Amino acid sequence: MLVLGNGTVITRDAACPLVKDGAVAIDGTAICRVGDTAQVRAAYPDAEYIDAKSGLIMPGFINVHEHIYSSFARGLSIKGYAPKGFLDILDGQWWTIDRNLTLHDTYLSAMATYIECIRNGVTTIFDHHASFGAIRGSLFEIGRAAEETGVRSCLCYEVSDRDGMDKAREAVLENAEFIRHAQADAGGMLAGMMGMHAQFTISDETFEFAAANKPDGVGYHIHVAEGIEDLHHCLAHYGKRIVDRLMDHGVLGEKTLLGHCIYINPHEMDLIKETDTMVVHNPESNMGNACGCPPTMELVHRGILTGLGTDGYTHDMMESWKVANILHKHHLCDPNAAWGEVPQMLFENNAKIAGRYFPQELGVLKEGAAADVIIVDYDPLTPLTADNINGHLLFGVTGHDVVTTVANGEVLMKDRRLTKTDVEKVMADCRQAAKELADRINA
Repeated sequence: MLVLGNGTVITRDAACPLVKDGAVAIDGTAICRVGDTAQVRAAYPDAEYIDAKSGLIMPGFINVHEHIYSSFARGLSIKGYAPKGFLDILDGQWWTIDRNLTLHDTYLSAMATYIECIRNGVTTIFDHHASFGAIRGSLFEIGRAAEETGVRSCLCYEVSDRDGMDKAREAVLENAEFIRHAQADAGGMLAGMMGMHAQFTISDETFEFAAANKPDGVGYHIHVAEGIEDLHHCLAHYGKRIVDRLMDHGVLGEKTLLGHCIYINPHEMDLIKETDTMVVHNPESNMGNACGCPPTMELVHRGILTGLGTDGYTHDMMESWKVANILHKHHLCDPNAAWGEVPQMLFENNAKIAGRYFPQELGVLKEGAAADVIIVDYDPLTPLTADNINGHLLFGVTGHDVVTTVANGEVLMKDRRLTKTDVEKVMADCRQAAKELADRINA
């Protein structure tokens, strides 16, 4: 038994959104009680107790679009790299990195990402992986890191023809093998999808091979219309828009997650809505790559299940929220935009997306839900009520204010110190591997 108490509990449960001087009791992997600290402690006198010290007690964050393989890009300088557009960025940086990754690099990249997730209170991620220098076994290396660090993970490998058909087929089979592995895992902490890069690097033959080898019960995780070049390619080569092509190949559906969706039109939105397909917005990445601003507010208003991700740009979901809040106000010239939509994406929709792949209820603190709980060091300057929670979080909290992270009932970080992972050793190994990767790239 574990009790986290003496804090303001933000439950994300509409029936009881906030509990002052509250506590959360955990039995195994599930929450068994939420209520007044004194009453909860009296009910479980022998439980391990973590004092929130008047901070916030919240559900763990969910990130529905990560890129673990990008970890070693930090500070990397690639000779001759001077991108003039999105395709130059892909080929000159990201595809150059992924072609040079070893399986050990992939494992360490995952360890580094998971450490940052834990430090920022992220307990569940959906990752989209690429390592065309070492495809087979790569998802299992990430899965090993997920199990070692304790972060719930839905993984996939991005299928692409960009390095030839043999590697495209290899990527499909890596997805299929990992999906079956995750489906056989009874712990509820791993899931898999059929990952795909983007339609402009995927032939009809590869779409068909992926469909033929995709195990039942899962969908696709694919980048859609991230750059205008993707749309132009689809129109020129197939005479149709991107979402229409995905529809024709049976990609859309309630288990499929579309990343970005910047250059889509109302007709494509109708298809996404009618098929109950999911979408994920990644504001910082879109801005950093100069790709444009997607019609995210319209997607949310249409009732399309739209979540918030980071695209590997950060591992801090609060940072992603802050940027999305400003981006859509600026883009729409509307000071009222994004106030309600983005926290809905982060706290409600991300949990619904995760609910399509993981058995336990996530993103809420209530009896029976998954025991994913964080403590945030936050002393409100102004009154904190059930009606102004999001305003406090948006303007007063960052991911680095998280001091304790519990996932699946296991304490992963307490008082900013990770409990399961030798961070110093992992960081030393990462620095060595990152140097070797940079040397290979620039040789």
